[in-house]
Amino acid sequence: MAEAAQRAYGKSGTGGDVLQLVSFKVGHEEFGLEILKVQEIIRLRELTRVPNMPDFVDGVINLRGKVIPVIGLRRRMGIAAGEADKRTRIVVAEVNGRVLGFVVDEVSEVLRISADTVEAAPKLGQVEREYVQGIGKINDRLLILIDLNPLITDAEHGQIAEVESRSSALAGAVTGNSASIGKPSTCRQ
Repeated sequence: MAEAAQRAYGKSGTGGDVLQLVSFKVGHEEFGLEILKVQEIIRLRELTRVPNMPDFVDGVINLRGKVIPVIGLRRRMGIAAGEADKRTRIVVAEVNGRVLGFVVDEVSEVLRISADTVEAAPKLGQVEREYVQGIGKINDRLLILIDLNPLITDAEHGQIAEVESRSSALAGAVTGNSASIGKPSTCRQ
C-alpha cells in the first residue's frame, strides 16, 4: 500500500512520490529508514556502560561532547546476536525528539524508491511490530521500512533520560565540570 508509506513518511499522495531512505542490514535482513531522521552514521566505537542501565541500552558514547545512548537493533528486534566487524556502524537518529544511536551490522546505501513500490507490512498474528511501516520492492530485493519512534516506549524514554542524566553527571565529575565542584575545568577536549 503506497498510502501507508506516504502517511508514514509524510508524502502527499500525488503520483510519483519518492522516498529517500538509508538502507542498512541487521542480521540477514535489509531495512530502510527515512533519511531525514538520520543525523549521521559513524563507525562502531567502544561503548561505556552506565551503572543500572536498562537492558535495552548497550551503552553510551560521547559524540562531540554530547552523551548519546546506543541501542543494539539486533536485540531490540529479536534477531540473534552476531559479532561486530569492520562494517558495523552506529546510525545516529532522532527518535521522538531525542538523539539516539542504533548499532546496525552494515549501512548499505542511500536509496530513492517510488512510494508506489511500497506495500503494507503483513500482519502476523498477535505479534506487534508497529515500527514496520511497509515493505519496499527494489528489483529482486525487499526492504523493510521502519519508523524508530514506536521502537522505544514512553517508559523507556524516561529510562533513557535517566541514563543521559547520570552519564552527563559522571562525565562532569571526571572532567571537573560538576556543579558540586564549583570551579571551571582546565581540561580541554
